[in-house]
Amino acid sequence: MTTGTPGFFWTVFSFLIVIGPLIFVHELGHYFVGRWFGVGADTFSIGFGREILGWTDKRGTRWKVGWLPMGGYVKFAGDMNPASQPSDEWLHLPPEERNRTFQSKPVWKRFLIVLAGPATNFLFAILVFWAFNMAFGEPRTPPVVETVLQNSAAAQAGLRPGDRITSIDGSAIDRFEDIAQRVVLRPGDAVSIGFVRGGRPLETRATLRADTQTDKFGNSFKRGVLGIGNRSIVIEPVPPLEAFAGSLRQSWTIVSMTMDGIGQMIVGKRSLQELGGPLKTAKFSGEQATLGPLALVWFMAAISINLGFINLLPIPMLDGGHLFFYAVEGVRRKPLRPEAQDWAFRTGLAMLLALMVFVTLNDLASFGLWSKLGGLIG
Repeated sequence: MTTGTPGFFWTVFSFLIVIGPLIFVHELGHYFVGRWFGVGADTFSIGFGREILGWTDKRGTRWKVGWLPMGGYVKFAGDMNPASQPSDEWLHLPPEERNRTFQSKPVWKRFLIVLAGPATNFLFAILVFWAFNMAFGEPRTPPVVETVLQNSAAAQAGLRPGDRITSIDGSAIDRFEDIAQRVVLRPGDAVSIGFVRGGRPLETRATLRADTQTDKFGNSFKRGVLGIGNRSIVIEPVPPLEAFAGSLRQSWTIVSMTMDGIGQMIVGKRSLQELGGPLKTAKFSGEQATLGPLALVWFMAAISINLGFINLLPIPMLDGGHLFFYAVEGVRRKPLRPEAQDWAFRTGLAMLLALMVFVTLNDLASFGLWSKLGGLIG
């Protein structure tokens, strides 16, 4: 059963509540590490385009909000081009002013300043998951099969009630909750399953069924299903250190599932139509907000991990592209030629713009826009 979707203004408001703080956290990571290394900041912007509001602090940094909330940036002193290469203008700065610029710092400091943005996104998510684990405990249901669906992948593989699942494709299974994480992105795949029956370790293979699931908002997605169940979910209170370790595991699970999903798209096992962009993120933000503040905060943490992960991809214009060039500079003991970096960043910008157009078209298609237009035209 589906429910009505959130209204337009509620969706926009929820999206801003989600994306605004995450952009701020990301850029704050760059800003603080830059300040730690003595780099001045000319501008700290949330959003792009014309300034809506802003102020200048005593250090001369202009803090502002742009009208397009699709990202943000910190413009460090002396950072005059996308590749952050010294220019003639930079070379003519007074020595004391040049020393507080981004380009004047050794490559390892520039590397850490850039890395700090994605790292702060990961840190934000880890702290959120840690707080959830401390407040509500961790799911720790024993991985023991209680029910096996008829004609399911598990039934055909010979699994029975009472079997204890120990591994899936070599990955250890410690909790029943781990099983879904190992199979959900693998519809149609054959997997090896290690289990214990009557004290004896055994192994079998199962071909996961593909199941299309629809949530309460009408969103459909394909998932892999093994076909086993457990009626007694166990949630245990955990001490701080265990709660923190659990938050690290949760964060890594999201990263690994993201990598699996991207890998499946690259090899053609998943459709590129599943890629979503800002419009779909806004839609999901509004939906999660209707479920309450806790659901929205958890969703923010998951988006924060994805934001950090995407920014680490070695694509020019993203943080990962800068990090790649700094790594090359560290190995070569000198940077690549400015012409080569300029060409790479122009190419990266074109790739990002093309990707943005593609995911926006995907988003509009998922909203049924093209079929509606086709109906009007027909």
